[in-house]
Amino acid sequence: MADKPSVLFVCVHNAGRSQMAAAWLTHLAGDRVEVRSAGSNPGTAVNPAAVEAMAEVGIDISAETPKVLTVDAVRESDVCITMGCGDTCPVFPGKRYLDWKLADPAGQGVAAVRPIRDEIKTLVEGLIAEIAPAKPEATA
Repeated sequence: MADKPSVLFVCVHNAGRSQMAAAWLTHLAGDRVEVRSAGSNPGTAVNPAAVEAMAEVGIDISAETPKVLTVDAVRESDVCITMGCGDTCPVFPGKRYLDWKLADPAGQGVAAVRPIRDEIKTLVEGLIAEIAPAKPEATA
């Protein structure tokens, strides 16, 4: 893995789970990780309930747009995480592939999306601890 690991989150529409995961990783890891998200059949907009649920925790994803999954996005990522939606990524040697089994927030209200958001946060925190732990502060 490079000095700065890169992670790609994939779900079918890139409108809910993968957008929330990318936002959490960006928010919690800052510039220690390069973050991408994409979908095999991208939607036209990010799920409004996902936008609202993330806004409740102070993260704005309202300007995000679903992006199409490309072979290059997989090739350029150290870790590829599918979101329990049956999507598959092109396989390249040396890449790490994970599948996070998460409920689909599509068509759900914000009350149903909150537990998904919180589960994603927990998974992202574990991922950060593994691939990009915070460096201890230098002491003088």
